[in-house]
Amino acid sequence: MRQIRGMVPVIPIPFREDESVDRDGLAALCAFAADRDVGAACLPAFASEFYKLSADERGEAVQVAVKAVGGRIPIVGQANHGSARLAAELARANQKAGASVVSVALPRTFAYTEADLLDFARTVGQAIDVPLLVQDWNPAGPSVGADFCARLHEACPNFRYVKLEEAGMGPKVRQIRSACGDRVGVLEGWGGEHMLELFPAGIVGIMPGLALIDVLGRVWDLAHAGEMTAAYTLFAQVHTWIAFSLRSVESLNYLEKTLLVRRGVLRASHVRRPTVTLDPDSQAYADLLVERMLAVVAALPAPSAAGRPAGRRQGCQG
Repeated sequence: MRQIRGMVPVIPIPFREDESVDRDGLAALCAFAADRDVGAACLPAFASEFYKLSADERGEAVQVAVKAVGGRIPIVGQANHGSARLAAELARANQKAGASVVSVALPRTFAYTEADLLDFARTVGQAIDVPLLVQDWNPAGPSVGADFCARLHEACPNFRYVKLEEAGMGPKVRQIRSACGDRVGVLEGWGGEHMLELFPAGIVGIMPGLALIDVLGRVWDLAHAGEMTAAYTLFAQVHTWIAFSLRSVESLNYLEKTLLVRRGVLRASHVRRPTVTLDPDSQAYADLLVERMLAVVAALPAPSAAGRPAGRRQGCQG
């Protein structure tokens, strides 16, 4: 089985002005990711506005992505739902649509116990045959740890990845690796903000947005080559954008699309309502940051004949 490594961008769902899904635009975004030889691409997740999509639209998004990449990279089909049974149904649909990996976010709307969350994840994992990725974004407290991962892997051997999104989780990453070995890889979320902090702890990749995936991929490659100073220098140029865009999930969705439009990858930056409207000062700062990010992208090494910057890693390892 191919192991996901490196960059796993979350693909935003593009909308037309009437808020209908732009399928051609979605296919173009997926092709953009595949052209950059990422480890995999994920949708529809929080940064895809999954919570504004119908069940049919979620399934169709995975189908469009699978067709668009044509097997060049794995597609991670996200199956988020507050119900374990319905999340399992979405997971089966994603597998049927061709997803190589199925991802599900643990429900954090209420204060469920770890046993409740384990039951939820086990229900989804046992409904599919492909590898399972469990996301835990818990704004109210700590995410799950080594014991949860070990117990879930024992119940579901196809549980292969966990995506965590919190600061200072280096010890937790090491504990998960100690408990699970190479059977469960830890992916860092939250836009990749903590990637350099966690690289020495043994994360296998990051799951950021799509708009700066080539820049973050270069940072990852430099770190992987032991060139930490160069990695830090490049990462520092985009960190302000990551922190600013992550003030809320809604601001992330709008700003990611805005930058993708400026990069010529996306036709329009429409999001589905309700959304966050930036105040004039924030919008002016966002415009300044967009210009800075375009300059950072323009300064990247020229693509090699394989279509990626010289020195880029293989997207997946066997």
